[in-house]
Amino acid sequence: MAASHALIYGGAGALGRSIVGQFRKAQWTVTSIDFTPNTEATHNIVLELSAASDLDKTGRDVELKVGDVVKEQNFGAVVNAAGGWAGGALTDEGLYKNVTLMTAQSVHTSVIAARVAALHLQEGGLLTLIGASAATKGTPGMVAYGLAKAAVHQLVQSAAGPGSGLPTGAKATAILPITLDTPMNRKFMPDADYSTWTPLETVAEKIVDWATGKDAAENGGLYKVVTKSGKTEFVIV
Repeated sequence: MAASHALIYGGAGALGRSIVGQFRKAQWTVTSIDFTPNTEATHNIVLELSAASDLDKTGRDVELKVGDVVKEQNFGAVVNAAGGWAGGALTDEGLYKNVTLMTAQSVHTSVIAARVAALHLQEGGLLTLIGASAATKGTPGMVAYGLAKAAVHQLVQSAAGPGSGLPTGAKATAILPITLDTPMNRKFMPDADYSTWTPLETVAEKIVDWATGKDAAENGGLYKVVTKSGKTEFVIV
């Protein structure tokens, strides 16, 4: 696919910034959606933090603002890099709050990204959402996180199916990291084995390779990201 326009939800976060940077390196126009602007992006859609948990309000706001940005050029790729983490078992006093937070950060953003893709993705374009390797099975110590990420996996497979609303030839994929090498993870896990952590640039490069046709993505594919001794593989679950 020729250089085009990419939309990155969560484009001001650690992973989002890396993805924005890789698309810009490939000379794509890039629109970032986040609560703060990314100066490296071509366009920025800045959201209201106060409405983060209101899916209908945030979704409608994004649709309106995306419509102003798209105009005559639809997206070649739509990526949701937004998310978060919260631990806790079913007995945790913060369970309800954490489920609400994880749903807003991972599920709501993914639903909005998927709907924008259905409305504004080019034929043959790419939709990529960020899931989690841990959510392919039970997560008793982080119930809210696993619940939200498992929903993202289901959304990708629904989007990949016939009649989902995605344009002809479009592909929906999910990236399922084990641990990403982010400044926040290094801060809270200073003694970890970083050789098993996946660099943000590696994930960003894979998404850009899919979007540009340099690498083939499987429609509906849930790609577990496995890094060992500094080498990374993307394995379909």
